[in-house]
Amino acid sequence: MNLGMFAMPMHPIGKDWRVTLREDREAFILADELGFVEGLVGEHNTDPEENITSSAMFVASLAHVTKRIRLGTGTVNLPNHHPAEVASHLAMLDHLLDGRFLFGISPGALPSDAEVFGNFDLPRPAMFLESINQVLALWTTDPPYNLKGQFWNISTERTYIPETGMGTIPKPLQRPHPPIVVTAVAPFSQGITEAAVRGWEPISANFLLPVWVKSHWTKYVEGCARGNRPADPANWRVAKTVFVAKDDATAAAYATDTNGPYYYYYRSLFNKLKRRGALGVFKSDPKMPDESVTLDQVMHQLVIHGSPARVADQLFALKQQIGEFGTLLYGHVDWADRALARNSMVLLAEKVLPVLNG
Repeated sequence: MNLGMFAMPMHPIGKDWRVTLREDREAFILADELGFVEGLVGEHNTDPEENITSSAMFVASLAHVTKRIRLGTGTVNLPNHHPAEVASHLAMLDHLLDGRFLFGISPGALPSDAEVFGNFDLPRPAMFLESINQVLALWTTDPPYNLKGQFWNISTERTYIPETGMGTIPKPLQRPHPPIVVTAVAPFSQGITEAAVRGWEPISANFLLPVWVKSHWTKYVEGCARGNRPADPANWRVAKTVFVAKDDATAAAYATDTNGPYYYYYRSLFNKLKRRGALGVFKSDPKMPDESVTLDQVMHQLVIHGSPARVADQLFALKQQIGEFGTLLYGHVDWADRALARNSMVLLAEKVLPVLNG
């Protein structure tokens, strides 16, 4: 099993933005030092809690302070961007990272982002597909371009200059394109199947119950079969909310504190999903009424915490429940206590991972 990191941190409203950005960057730099193989970061433009507004810009800030870790967008919410902008910016980012870039994509899930970009009432899944198809076309064809779509038309036919190349979208360092990953946030995600058909790799979100995470492997196998390629567990990334401390008592005190960062993360997520009528991700039975889902239940079911030995036992149990997977993505949260947060990552890499792979 490899170790990676996924950052969709919920920072307390009012916390200095400079501080949260500095702490989030420090977490990725530490992950690189500890041998994490990859790290992905989300983006939202209109959420004061999830305040990384550009995953690509954040990743670019880490290009020259990290050495080995692959860094990715987790995700670029494609309907909110012009495909030509995405193609050109991320081609440059792949070069900045010397080919260490992972291209995470999604239709976007935050309603206020969709509204501010004018696509709240539009078919965002269709926009997502058109956008990624156009991005890949720009990366795999030569100018002049003439791409016609329902939402975007992209052309340099009138202005292309062959002698100088003006009118050319740059191509990424990794050819034909960087690895593409998609995050699945729903049980039995059909998106995973369609992604697997195209050779893209899945991430199972950290806020899904294990029973639904297990369903993702079934859908991935289905897609790989349609794409005539083997389904390799090494390509499956599973994100989990994990906190490791020197002993069980310290871990429990921090991870379950109602004023702590883990409780804050799930309380914020719980309230956002409840307003949207989307608490189904927290239900073991889809027929359960929303009123039967409590935040304490969610915390108990989704937060793994303890000493290195206890966390290793829980992760072994997770593997037995969902099956083998290639990369455990450590869910990054706000660093309310910098020392405990850093030590959790150190213990996971140096004490827990060797046990899992022993």
